[in-house]
Amino acid sequence: MSTIAQIKVNHIAVHVSDLEVSKDFYKNIVGLEEIDEPFKDGLHAWYDIGGGGALHIIEAPNIPTQISKVNHLCFSMKDMDSFIETLNSTDYPFEDWPGEKGKITTRVDGIKQIYIQDPDGMWLEINDDY
Repeated sequence: MSTIAQIKVNHIAVHVSDLEVSKDFYKNIVGLEEIDEPFKDGLHAWYDIGGGGALHIIEAPNIPTQISKVNHLCFSMKDMDSFIETLNSTDYPFEDWPGEKGKITTRVDGIKQIYIQDPDGMWLEINDDY
């Protein structure tokens, strides 16, 4: 008898070079809610990403220099139009999958998506598959 393991996302960890700059980005640009983090060392921040999962940002030296859009975090938003308005009102750049600034990709399944970069260049896909 074979058993298939049931798993769920617990957290995603992202390496950042400046915790305060990244905290500002994930709170004020992406709109995530900061949650309690146990380390209390000034090098970590945790955010609720829904479904019991969390995003952990961790300040550490030596950020990897190779950044690829293929490697990205993806967040789905209920109101992507409002999110794009926030990006436009704060002059925060976004682009579609091919890289055209200020454009939105509509996937073959009808999902709309854009891409932004965090302060260290990590790519985030934002889509409306909420």
